Amino acid sequence: MKRNATAVWNGTGKEGKGHLTTQSTVLNKTQYSFGSRFEDGVGTNPEELIAAAHSGCFTMKLSFNLSGAGYTPEELETRCDITFEDGKITKSHLTLKAKVSNISEQEFADLVKDAEKNCPISQLLNTEISVEYQLN
Repeated sequence: MKRNATAVWNGTGKEGKGHLTTQSTVLNKTQYSFGSRFEDGVGTNPEELIAAAHSGCFTMKLSFNLSGAGYTPEELETRCDITFEDGKITKSHLTLKAKVSNISEQEFADLVKDAEKNCPISQLLNTEISVEYQLN
C-alpha cells in the first residue's frame, strides 16, 4: 500500500504561502503558511498533521489490540500534543480517554503500551513518546 500527499509553496519561507492536497482529497488545497505554523494564522501546519496522524494511528492500533484480546471498546478518544522546539519535534504526548467494559487495569495498560510502541507512526517518529490514559 502507498499513500500520497502533495505540498505546493509559493514565495519565501516567512512571506510565502502554500497548500496541501491528500490522495483522498480530504485535504484539498488546504492552506498552510508561516502564520499557521508559528503564529495563530488560519490553515494547518505539519505539526498539527503529525498530531492527527499519531493520535489516529495509536487509537486504531489500540482498537486492534483490544479486539485481539476479546474486548470491544465503546469509545477511544486520543489527543496528541506535538512539541516543536528549536526547529525539531521533541515530544509527542498522547492523552487517551477510554470506555472499555470488563477489562483489568493491568491488561489495559499492557495493550496501551503495545499500541504506543508499535503503531506505525510511533515507529516512524524519532522523538520522545508518552501516553497517559483514563479508563472508564
